[in-house]
Amino acid sequence: MPAIGPQRDGEQMAGGRTTGMDGRHKDGYKDRRKDDRYKWVALANTTAAVFMSALDGSIVLIALPSIFRGIHLDPLALGNVNYLLWMIMGYGLVQAVLVVALGRLGDMFGRVRIYNAGFVVFTIASVLLSFDPFEGGHGALWLIGWRMLQAVGGSMLMANSAAILTDAFPTDQRGFALGINQVAYLAGQFVGLVAGGVLASLDWRAVFWVNVPVGVFGTLWAYRKLRDTGPRGGGGRVDWWGNITFAVGLGAILIAVTQGIQPYRDHTMGWTNPAVFGLLAGGVLLLAAFVVIERRISEPLFELSLFRIRAFTAGSAAGLAVSVARGGLQFMLIIWLQGIWLPLHGFDYSDTPFWAGIYLVPLTVGVLVAGPASGFLSDRFGARGLATAGMLVFGSSFVGLMLLPVDFPYWAFGLLIAANGIGGGMFAAPNSSSIMGSVPASQRGVASGMRSTFQNAGTTLSIGVFFSLMIVGLASSLPDALTSGLRQQGVPSDTAHQVASLPPVSSLFAAVLGVNPIGHLLESNNALSSLSPAHQQTLTGREFFPNLISEPFHHGLVVVFAVAAALALLAAVASLLRGSRYVHPVAPGQLPLPSTEPSPMDGALSVSTTSTPSTPKDRGSGEDSS
Repeated sequence: MPAIGPQRDGEQMAGGRTTGMDGRHKDGYKDRRKDDRYKWVALANTTAAVFMSALDGSIVLIALPSIFRGIHLDPLALGNVNYLLWMIMGYGLVQAVLVVALGRLGDMFGRVRIYNAGFVVFTIASVLLSFDPFEGGHGALWLIGWRMLQAVGGSMLMANSAAILTDAFPTDQRGFALGINQVAYLAGQFVGLVAGGVLASLDWRAVFWVNVPVGVFGTLWAYRKLRDTGPRGGGGRVDWWGNITFAVGLGAILIAVTQGIQPYRDHTMGWTNPAVFGLLAGGVLLLAAFVVIERRISEPLFELSLFRIRAFTAGSAAGLAVSVARGGLQFMLIIWLQGIWLPLHGFDYSDTPFWAGIYLVPLTVGVLVAGPASGFLSDRFGARGLATAGMLVFGSSFVGLMLLPVDFPYWAFGLLIAANGIGGGMFAAPNSSSIMGSVPASQRGVASGMRSTFQNAGTTLSIGVFFSLMIVGLASSLPDALTSGLRQQGVPSDTAHQVASLPPVSSLFAAVLGVNPIGHLLESNNALSSLSPAHQQTLTGREFFPNLISEPFHHGLVVVFAVAAALALLAAVASLLRGSRYVHPVAPGQLPLPSTEPSPMDGALSVSTTSTPSTPKDRGSGEDSS
């Protein structure tokens, strides 16, 4: 029987695969079996890499109290807030700036090559982080510097993992594969909170040790088993001016955000600081120049033409909104638990990181349950409905959190954060699948990098946005609450006013770190020793500071969750507008994606190079279709 399609019997396909009756037993069946095994290897390795990178982005957050104690750094001393901010935001800032460039390099020089190098860099940085030889500010700078190198390795992994999977998996299994990968990212973020609490209770260095065995094994496995299976694009030219303007412009904006939430002169925040204004203005101008450069260059860093694809544009917009909402959620929940709820329920400050991680388990469970299921279902029913429904659940959970009292019943809190995880899990896999499936195969690396850039930039920006909203809420009522509470405990009025002038950002970070700043500040003024033992015990106890900060904190919390709910609604609208068709067509003469299983018909028929895999419901061309 002759081969189906334009090929002649015995003609070779791209990559040397023989078609027709004579060659089918030599290459076709074995190649498809090999492709089928390889895709699961690629999924397992990239899932481990993405999980590790995401875990390290959050594991430090909840371990910060132990880290600061371990390097003997006073978090409330003048200027030390900078160290704290860069420990929190530096990792995400580097990833946001570099990930798109590294995705582009993967398209040009090989996605697996850049990905494998990322494993090496990440693992080396993890080892160096755990051997901090310094204390105080120098110890903090050591950690910040190597965290940034670690973020470079994580960026190399994140930028190319989705592209490697999209190359390896056929269309009708791509949603499942990318769903597993994206769920690993979300799970890593939330498992990091639990792991950080558990490991920090043993030794703060264990927070970084945990990456080393995974990194070593993953590196060796990747170099032995992974290979490039998709086409490359863009030739060998690097868009230097695009790289420079994008990195410096976005970096300037994100640095301005970190400085904007710090006090400036007599202001509670630094948004009036000329340096902050200059960084914001300069960053915007550089990004405008970046857009002009990208429109004129033949091989751009940011493939702006991808925004003509409705599924890509809508999915990216939805992903950005979700990243802003979810990034702020992590910090607010940590502050709520470590700084207020756990101390009010009898937990020592030194134990709050561990228990905060434990009490956030329902969030992780929600993601792990919903994520794989939504990826599986999106392959059969399309992305639009699942992603939109997920965002409605996600937003509803924020509304529920707004209605909770500060001293909440845990069962209600647990149900709401589980719903938040379920909504996020329902959204992640279909959204990633529609974004990656809508672009040409030769541009999957840059598309993956752009997707990760929106994700990381959104998370980093959310810290500045939500902290600013929270600080505004604290600044309006916290000073009066502190003054009144201190005077009731016998503190002289002048001293009470002086302590109450503590910048709101310091109170906020004291809550993040599980530190009671009242005793620290009164001791520095020699006021604590003049009080009665009963008043001293009250002021330095577990409940005084949480009780004082709870109402001002709740005012800010309601605003933060309202903004997050609005962002979830925007993401739902964007998901609904992505269109019903979001698989980029295979170009004539282009090798289609490998089959998932060898067909029983392989013994009789050969497959044409122009055949396109059957697509699930609601799929088709990715070009601005409805």
